[in-house]
Amino acid sequence: MCQRQQPDVRLVPLAKDDRDQFVRDNQEAFLYGATQEFGMRDDHFEEDGQIISRDTIERAIDAPGAEAYRIVADGQVAGGLVLSIDAEVEKGELELLFVLPYVHSKGIGQAAWRCVEELHPEVRVWGLVTPYFETRNIHFYVNKLGFCIVEFYNAHHPDPNDPEGYAGGNDDGGMFRFQKVIRP
Repeated sequence: MCQRQQPDVRLVPLAKDDRDQFVRDNQEAFLYGATQEFGMRDDHFEEDGQIISRDTIERAIDAPGAEAYRIVADGQVAGGLVLSIDAEVEKGELELLFVLPYVHSKGIGQAAWRCVEELHPEVRVWGLVTPYFETRNIHFYVNKLGFCIVEFYNAHHPDPNDPEGYAGGNDDGGMFRFQKVIRP
């Protein structure tokens, strides 16, 4: 029986001159996920036919204490992620994670997450929020990375940390909140 060889995955801090491409790659990956789920009928757009707006991505990158990285697999750009870490309370938030569609299902996302946990051993609890319709994400976070769904934000239960109401407060959809406890 042949075993699949794992890719060599590294996190490289986002370079200033790669920011625009990072945003476009993120939008491409999110749009791909939504069209895979809904086809071209998807109406969950934030702006100009994009599932995630440039503004949303840039706010994540520019947030105080944010860390943005390119995911590099076998020497090629394969995606990216943005973290925010609160060292005082030993908590981390995964703001964005994307793997480019042409390298899906190769273990790159899992390997990138292992790099995150190695990079931040001080974090006891990780959190993230993802849309209810991203079934591929839900499978990945729960079944591959060991996160648990701890809350469902929707019109009847809006996200208290989202003053604009994007995370389920103003639409018929919703967002799942995930948590991974590394150590209590």
